[in-house]
Amino acid sequence: MTILVACGLTREAAIIARPGVVVVAGGGDALRLERELEAAAGGVSAVLSCGVAGALDPALRAGDVVVGTLHTPFVSSEVEKPAMVPGFSTSLETNGGLVAYLASALPNAHRGTIVGADQIIASVVEKAALYAATGAIAVDMESHIAARVAARHDLPFAILRTISDSADHALPPAALVGMKPDGGVALGAILASLARNPAQLPALIRTGRDAGAAFTALRRALSSVDLALRNWAIRSQDRP
Repeated sequence: MTILVACGLTREAAIIARPGVVVVAGGGDALRLERELEAAAGGVSAVLSCGVAGALDPALRAGDVVVGTLHTPFVSSEVEKPAMVPGFSTSLETNGGLVAYLASALPNAHRGTIVGADQIIASVVEKAALYAATGAIAVDMESHIAARVAARHDLPFAILRTISDSADHALPPAALVGMKPDGGVALGAILASLARNPAQLPALIRTGRDAGAAFTALRRALSSVDLALRNWAIRSQDRP
């Protein structure tokens, strides 16, 4: 069994990496992410979108785990539209119930749909508007790309994310420039932003603390789902 996983950051990729898993960190570059996922999709058993996410549901807090699939009726940009054509499916329970298997291994996880966006949804107002428009519980920058690749190859798809910023927390400017194109941390850009606007320091400290909770939760969640993924793969292979 080989699972193809899309994430955003190299730190996420380091947590996710394990035998039987191919990880691609997008770094906010949607075109590169799709190209690299497409190149790696041959021969894999399923596609996951995994990593941290921003909460849209006000009930979610930093460190909470969410499991689900893409909110397909919502099109965040032109890049998502090919996933919406007839014949493409990212349905929650198709292809052996991968989402159900993940949820069974994570009984405390929040289950729902997740929106894929091409940019960081940073403000409280943006998060509230997106929640009202979609009912999706969280947002990230990779799930819509991963879902499209999975659909193109008729592969099972699911999303496993942990919350790094709650719906009532606006991300400070320094957090918006903190990701390099390769998924690494742009420390120089963060420090430069902080120097220009020192007043954002409390919000940046909170962002870092909440992200730490999300990374810890992600590591714990992935440890819990290892067996579930193996069982799902065996069950899928046994199906006629």
